[in-house]
Amino acid sequence: MFFPTSFPKQHQNCQPGLENEMAPSPIYDSPLYNKQNDRLKDKVAIISGGDSGIGRAVSIAFAKSGCDISIIYYNEDEDAILTKKKIEDEGRKCLLIKGDIKESTFCKEAVESTLKEYKKINILINNSAVQYTQQNLTDINDEQFDKTFKTNVYGSFYLTKAVLPHLQCGDSIINTTSVVAYHGHETLLDYSMTKGALTTFTRSLSMQLATKGIRVNAVAPGPIWTPLIPSSFDEQKVSKFGSNTPMKRAGQPVECSGAYIFLASDESSFITGQTIHINGGEIVNG
Repeated sequence: MFFPTSFPKQHQNCQPGLENEMAPSPIYDSPLYNKQNDRLKDKVAIISGGDSGIGRAVSIAFAKSGCDISIIYYNEDEDAILTKKKIEDEGRKCLLIKGDIKESTFCKEAVESTLKEYKKINILINNSAVQYTQQNLTDINDEQFDKTFKTNVYGSFYLTKAVLPHLQCGDSIINTTSVVAYHGHETLLDYSMTKGALTTFTRSLSMQLATKGIRVNAVAPGPIWTPLIPSSFDEQKVSKFGSNTPMKRAGQPVECSGAYIFLASDESSFITGQTIHINGGEIVNG
């Protein structure tokens, strides 16, 4: 499979961005994930931000593994409809739930809608996020700081709190963190803070739920070609995105989905509180 090493200059003016406006389109599917031996057969997953980017790749890979999906998304209708079609093409069900995870009431309603549709929940993927670049801490206004934390941290907390009473032994929670939680980022200060919070949330909640057999893990992507990139960075930075990794390229969403399948499946039954790093070869500790 060919993975691009550079990108045309481009920028989007809204967050979290639209996949259908990206060039080239992110690679979200692969024949390698065809017929995954029913590793998630008849399980039900809620995936926030499942309409595009890493969330789309995970949604489709989960469907190929026998899982039915509820996708929570903000306002990217065209992206969500395409992802739903891809899931249904695999013979699985997909429920689209549009709304704002910053609101605890919406998160409760999303869980209730999923239970009404599927009667159970086995997997929660906290994946939705926004990020805004600023050169200086003093440039981060209250509105940006509040929105970044409420989307990235509060949203994950609210969804987890709403889902948790319905999870049983063998079920799992997977949080999407980031390499920036480990090495920081000069112009994504508040975003890096939220990913650090999710890393600690993963570790602490895993300890709380270990005796119940509910696993809590994380995936920490490095630079991955998703709608957040052209909607966050200027055209020049987008054109060079990912070129500073040891592999000298950005990752593609499809390259993340295998980690989520593993962490959601029984193959990881003795793994909790851990993070899988998908970052093109950067060595991180912690």
